[in-house]
Amino acid sequence: MKTLERFSQFVSNTFAIWVLIFAALAFLSPNTFSWIGGYITILLGIVMFGMGLTITVDDFKEVLTRPKDVAVGVVGQFVIMPTLAYLLAKGFNLPPEIAVGVILVGCCPGGTSSNVMTFLSKGDVALSVTVTSVTTILAPFVTPALILLFAKEWVNISPSSLFISIVQVVLIPIVFGIIVQKLFKRQAQASVKVLPLVSVMAIVAIVSAVVAGSQEKIAETGLIIFAVVVLHNTLGYLIGYLFAKLFKMDLPKKKAIAIEVGMQNSGLGVALATAHFSPLAAVPSAIFSVWHNISGPILATIFRRMDDKKRNEQ
Repeated sequence: MKTLERFSQFVSNTFAIWVLIFAALAFLSPNTFSWIGGYITILLGIVMFGMGLTITVDDFKEVLTRPKDVAVGVVGQFVIMPTLAYLLAKGFNLPPEIAVGVILVGCCPGGTSSNVMTFLSKGDVALSVTVTSVTTILAPFVTPALILLFAKEWVNISPSSLFISIVQVVLIPIVFGIIVQKLFKRQAQASVKVLPLVSVMAIVAIVSAVVAGSQEKIAETGLIIFAVVVLHNTLGYLIGYLFAKLFKMDLPKKKAIAIEVGMQNSGLGVALATAHFSPLAAVPSAIFSVWHNISGPILATIFRRMDDKKRNEQ
């Protein structure tokens, strides 16, 4: 078990490398990975079930003890990223399918990797975990409404269908995970140690499936999508940080809000795009999944140095 735990930690620490390797393999040999496309929803459900195994009542206590901080994070998440996505889609005059894909990932809740990056950056981890949990629980209601608001000029949107999908792939697996955690506490605690390995395998498989299914379109439009995704993510970090600064938050809180706003549950974006729009609409979410696992550690390093600089000045 210890060996598996160490291997799980190693795979988690090198997440971005595995995503890049398998994305490249899927691009070069799409037929090898295209069959995974039919299992995207199940794979995301597994990731969300794992999240449910780790959620506790304490994760929501921050809502009561410091509601303002949590509200800043939740509002920032659901206002900044969708608005940025819409402006980028209009500014770059993106084709409809790609525009919808960019907006889709912008309207998703925060991803669990943001909690790890907040920890690595010496940010406010408790705040990060709470904002991720709250935005995820609100996602079935807020995400369809935001997609309808921002993407309706490109495609017809069915909020009710999106609501049902998010409940199926996010809410039900999380609730099931919480129930299992309560009923089988000891076993759940043991399994959590290898969860990073399961989550990485699932996300790598999802990204590989999307790349394989849209290989030709990526070859045509990959550079423009990559440019938009990098801008979206980077501006999310920057504006998230400034948004927290606007409310006079301290440095650890500013770090947490910046990372929460900039990092998305891109796996959910892939699942929704595949189920309701087109394989091409899933590409921005897939590229986002690769990129934010590269940009996140870079930002965490910058944030840690801010602490060092502050100590040196004292």
